[in-house]
Amino acid sequence: MRKDLFTLSTQEHERYSIIRKVMKREMRQSDAADLLNLSERQIRNLIGKVHAHGIRGLAHGNRGKTSPKRTPVEMENRIAEIVRTKYEDFKPKLASEKLWQREKIKISDEKLRQIMIVRKLWRVRRRRGQVHSWRERKARLGEMIQMDGSDHDWLEGRGPKLVLMGFIDDATNCVFGRFYDYEGIYPAMDGLERYLRRYGVPQRLYLDRHSTYRARREATTEELLRGEEAVTQFERAAKELGIKVIHAYSAQAKGRIERLFGTLQDRLVKEMRLAGISSLEDANRFVEGYWPVYNQQFSKEALLPGDLHRPLSKTENLARIFCLKGSRTINNGYLVRWQGRLFVLQNPTLGMRRRTVEIQEQFDGRITIRFNGRDLSSREIRGSEPRPAPIKQPEVKKSKKGKYIPPSDHPWRRSNEILHREWAQGRF
Repeated sequence: MRKDLFTLSTQEHERYSIIRKVMKREMRQSDAADLLNLSERQIRNLIGKVHAHGIRGLAHGNRGKTSPKRTPVEMENRIAEIVRTKYEDFKPKLASEKLWQREKIKISDEKLRQIMIVRKLWRVRRRRGQVHSWRERKARLGEMIQMDGSDHDWLEGRGPKLVLMGFIDDATNCVFGRFYDYEGIYPAMDGLERYLRRYGVPQRLYLDRHSTYRARREATTEELLRGEEAVTQFERAAKELGIKVIHAYSAQAKGRIERLFGTLQDRLVKEMRLAGISSLEDANRFVEGYWPVYNQQFSKEALLPGDLHRPLSKTENLARIFCLKGSRTINNGYLVRWQGRLFVLQNPTLGMRRRTVEIQEQFDGRITIRFNGRDLSSREIRGSEPRPAPIKQPEVKKSKKGKYIPPSDHPWRRSNEILHREWAQGRF
């Protein structure tokens, strides 16, 4: 572009036409000031600039000049090389954070994005617009927690595939989570128990319809008689704690935690890569210190003050809540069966036969049998019980049956004699 060429904005063109009318005495300075929303003094200054420099006088004096704050090309090349070698797959925001934390290079997210785009280190991604019904955030902390599991290659092949059981507060975006080998009843209960011990009991839990959280079986006869629906072990534990469980019908309905997993699968994965994390234990130790930093950066204030988390009471025994529970009947031999295991009661009473007991199985395999609010002493029977040898009965020799000869007074003999007599008399 030639140096003697320059461009004016639409506003500057409008100003020039009005200033020309004032200079030709076709318009008063006060009217021009009203039209341009300027003072009369500013109008006179613009007239002086146009007299001195013509239409160029309306252009800003720094137009076309290089900004003194512009990053030198050598520094841009150095930054691009660091990003290419150390943070190639990082997004601009995370890369700018790491440049400051690890390289002591201060650069804004947008400037780094421009540098990465020019040097083909970042490609602009345009998302297709999707229409989903909007739901307002809850007003207070602890009013509703979204919970879910994310199955992802969190260690990028350096260790086993893990599942992150994540929790996010709907009002503040405060995050908590822990890694497990799979998503199931134990990770769900263990993760929720750790959340309760740290923050307290929330009012509601927002979950998906995974089989761990939503029962897929039909209600039993006892449940139907009580007017209840079939529930999972997790729903039962939440009910005992007074937590209302809500099941989402789509991933978009619980979009807050879905977007959280998208963010963590980018940021947390790279943070653990830089820290050299390669095992489940190391990953859990790492996130213990990572969540406070993450929440400080990304959490927000709730709409209304106050924390609706309920503190755990001393009477709440979480070990008796976060376990597998079921009811069984004591048979006449004072035996109780549970999940293929057999237990015999110690020191039973006569009134226990055919009575219903509650079975509690901890995740380490320990079994507790409760009857009328107290624990019963029991012993597990390993394998099959030895049976007494059957008593051998003496063998009795059976006599062979001979040909049956009817006696003389047998009806069959009498009937035959009558026939013979009648035949002899010539009646036939």
